[in-house]
Amino acid sequence: MPRLMSPLRPRYMRYPTDIPREGLQVHPLPRENDAAHGDTATPQDALKNASGNQAPDTAADTFEEPQYPETIRISEGTFRQIRDYSLVLLSQGITHRIMRSEEGPFQIFILPENEDRARLQLALYRKENPPREENPPLPLTLSLQPLWVLLVPVVCTLLDFSGKVALMHSLGLSDADKVLHGQWWRTITALTLHADARHIASNLVSGYIVLNLMSYRTPLARMAPFLAIASAVANFFVAFTVQTDYRALGFSTFVFAAIGALSVIEFRLMPKETHGMLRRFAPLCGAASLAVFLGIGENADVLGHAYGFVAGALCGFIPKKKALRWGTPAKLVDLVWVTIYFAIFAIGWKFALS
Repeated sequence: MPRLMSPLRPRYMRYPTDIPREGLQVHPLPRENDAAHGDTATPQDALKNASGNQAPDTAADTFEEPQYPETIRISEGTFRQIRDYSLVLLSQGITHRIMRSEEGPFQIFILPENEDRARLQLALYRKENPPREENPPLPLTLSLQPLWVLLVPVVCTLLDFSGKVALMHSLGLSDADKVLHGQWWRTITALTLHADARHIASNLVSGYIVLNLMSYRTPLARMAPFLAIASAVANFFVAFTVQTDYRALGFSTFVFAAIGALSVIEFRLMPKETHGMLRRFAPLCGAASLAVFLGIGENADVLGHAYGFVAGALCGFIPKKKALRWGTPAKLVDLVWVTIYFAIFAIGWKFALS
């Protein structure tokens, strides 16, 4: 249960990176009597002083775990928003507490008896200062997460080029006629094969750029399995659409699925107060333009790119919006999703080579 802080002590307002995740701590100044004996006030003393009670100074004091009162969360948001709300409550003498949740946003807690008054003051403040949902641009960084995603096409393509696996190329590419006659695994294995070094190099470069941008919002382990399945479904719909002599291969379908997912993620994070239809749909329009620019060319699988973009766009609705906005960090449990990602391709090649 979060501890309450006195409205007379606004010294907790520090830069957001200095704030511990378990909540802000109050460190009161030493009292004159304690300074004379070389002692300093404890957090228990600060809690008692904030309640208007004089803390005992005798040596018989016992430091028991304090019983914190029940509190109610009345608001959450960015550090800047919660800082402003805290100033409003401080100006009205309303005792409150700021904490940061596991998901990332900051929260304000107050005593139940102050709830109505606090909500009224915050409502009046928001009426005069309409809040705007913040989605600031993220700094450019290079992540290592895309490397394990791209490891699958690299290993399979090198095995194919080396000739160590007999008939790997013909058994793995997506043949429309064979896919429609039951060889569904070709929709998966075709993602891992390439025609030549230039083909795989272009897919690896573009794939790393897109996946690196996606890693800003969410761990790739939670998206890669869904993108792999979406890419396989896209290859199936290509075969279903053409139904005749049509063969395709390459990781580009996965890359376009990632572009579609990233565009929907950024679209969901656009502030609701954005004015103008074009500005609101800028992420989708920009991603679609990029997909057209990259997806049309000599020997390009245009249908595969188009279906991959649409299937990936549906994957963009899978993560929770709150987790995307605050950048959920990777966890140990994400290794399960990594295993599922590699298992999808392992199963596909097991059927292809058996």
